[in-house]
Amino acid sequence: MDYVSMLLLLSFVLVTIHVLISNLVKKKSPKLPPGPNPFPIIGNILDFGNQPHQALAKLSQTYGPIMTMKLGNITTIVISSPQLAKEVLHKHDQIFSNRTIPDSATAHDHHKFSIVWLPPTTQWRSLRKVCATKVFSTQNLDSAQVLALRRNKVRELLDFVKEKSEKGETLDIGDVCFTTVLNSISNTFFSMDLAHYTSQKSQEFKDVIWGVMEEVGRPNVVDFFPMFRLLDPQGARTRQKVYFGKLLNFFDGLVEERLQSRSLRVGSKDCKDVLDSVVDLILEGNSEVTRSHVPHLFLDLFVAGIDTTSSTIEWAMTELVHNSKKLVKVREELEQVLGKGEQLEESHVSKLPFLRAIVKETLRLHPPGPFLVPHRPEDDVELCGYMVPKNAQILTNVWAMGRDSSVWTNPNEFMPERFLESEIDFKGQNFELIPFGAGRRICPGLPLGFRSIHFVLASLLFEYDWKLPNNVKPEEMDMSEKYGLTLHKAQPLQVIPVSMHNNIK
Repeated sequence: MDYVSMLLLLSFVLVTIHVLISNLVKKKSPKLPPGPNPFPIIGNILDFGNQPHQALAKLSQTYGPIMTMKLGNITTIVISSPQLAKEVLHKHDQIFSNRTIPDSATAHDHHKFSIVWLPPTTQWRSLRKVCATKVFSTQNLDSAQVLALRRNKVRELLDFVKEKSEKGETLDIGDVCFTTVLNSISNTFFSMDLAHYTSQKSQEFKDVIWGVMEEVGRPNVVDFFPMFRLLDPQGARTRQKVYFGKLLNFFDGLVEERLQSRSLRVGSKDCKDVLDSVVDLILEGNSEVTRSHVPHLFLDLFVAGIDTTSSTIEWAMTELVHNSKKLVKVREELEQVLGKGEQLEESHVSKLPFLRAIVKETLRLHPPGPFLVPHRPEDDVELCGYMVPKNAQILTNVWAMGRDSSVWTNPNEFMPERFLESEIDFKGQNFELIPFGAGRRICPGLPLGFRSIHFVLASLLFEYDWKLPNNVKPEEMDMSEKYGLTLHKAQPLQVIPVSMHNNIK
């Protein structure tokens, strides 16, 4: 049964219950923010459409930057301005730090161990500390070993692109960037590659990771009508259980293998990766991080880190191919900074202001998570004279904020130059641009994502020009989006690499 049919059936079944409850319970409602009138039972679910971020951005132009939507039994408050985002994510950060947990995220009890879905408890703080000190610390990410690792993974990418260039073959940018980021992260975490550019393994991981993101982001009747949770009528939790199971079993196997090698004292001194550091914590008697947490932690970091990083690179490449003058300008900047035959290093990024501006502009137009991860207040909160009720779902529409004409000049145009004379950054301090969130629930993987996006993008742009196949013109490109918990291109970017340097080693 399709989604709309399911909603109509539920409307018919529940209308009697709704009328009875309405007659029996007469309670004065708090002054909620304005919003479109909801239908009986289903509320405003149909207003979301297939592209909810776009639909809610349009509705906010009528009802304002704070808006109430009824999604079945769930009250949802939509925030669409930097000022209100700062209220929610900074001023009232503690109150809004809980999560609205989608039913699919409860598969394998993932929400009980997940740094994404846990409330800000001692357990959650311990996991954040692990990320800050063992996984994404500046000392670790900028160590000679990890820098060399990321450099090698990018060189493998360029070697594969070179093969395609010499044959004049088309390249799927999203696919190759996914494999590059996957192997970069897996080597940082586990000292091993998980895929190759010419194998099916990368596609298998992509299918699982995209499956996870789609199930969490896809509208689910159970999330609107929790009374149907046991039935799982759309099968979302069942499918997610399969996706989670594959990843959790894989990560748990790696943990077991490392623990066994420790017990046999085989190779333990040579492993200096993230897994080795986490195993140290497991073996500590007083650690809040247990064996049960680790596979779930790696699941969160892999799914979020690989998906958001690779999709951002693909969107940046898409916008540059679509806007050829910007592509020429960034290539000129790269050639000015790098001498002939010089190898690109991550340290060069600080000398490439236009490249950094391109990344900011890409994240403004195409934030990886258009609504961030939903927040939930632990108490009633007053915002702008309205009452945001306890346990409401809070959606921060960063996609709408990035295209707000009161904040940005020509908001729908790709104009990296807007950031050249601006101090605005995406690290959680400037609420005009918060694609990775802000406050205590900001994405913990931001430091690694920052390095990976810039270095991979710069490498692809420095060594190759990019042409569309089949004589397609840039202005004819499909720029549409595919909605999920993260935004992907509806049609993958297919391009032909043309070498700019004959001395590639």
